[in-house]
Parts: sequence; C-alpha cells; structure tokens
Amino acid sequence: MKAKDIAFYVLGALIVLGFFTVIGLLIFTEVPVANNDVLNLSIGALITGFATVVGFFYGSSAGSQKKTDALINGKKDAS
Repeated sequence: MKAKDIAFYVLGALIVLGFFTVIGLLIFTEVPVANNDVLNLSIGALITGFATVVGFFYGSSAGSQKKTDALINGKKDAS
C-alpha cells in the first residue's frame, strides 16, 4: 500500500469520525444561541466532506481508481 493510499484512508476516517462525533454531540448537548451560525457552517462543511468521502470510496470514483490501477499494472506486466 502506498503512502498516498494511506493518506486517503486516514483523511476519510477522520472526516467520518468527525461527522458522527458532531452529530452525537448535537444530540446530547445544548448549543448556545450565539454559536448557531458558526455551528451551521461547520456542520455544512462536515456534511459535504462526508458525502465526498462516501462518494469516493463507494461511488464511481472507486471503480475508476481500480480500473486505472489495473491498466497501470497491466502495462508494467507487459513490459
């Protein structure tokens, strides 16, 4: 496994853990009214990141990456 692949997995895991942590905190704690705007912006960014992670690992990007890797490995084997 390459360092680039490990970085993708670590970043993805951090975003997913952050997403569920924030959702859990919102369920069990009360947010001060003064912090609502900042919280809404943060949650919006986190939801966008979560959707991107899910889309990459389970969507067409994962299939495209596998196909690209297969093409690269096929060219190396043919040499």
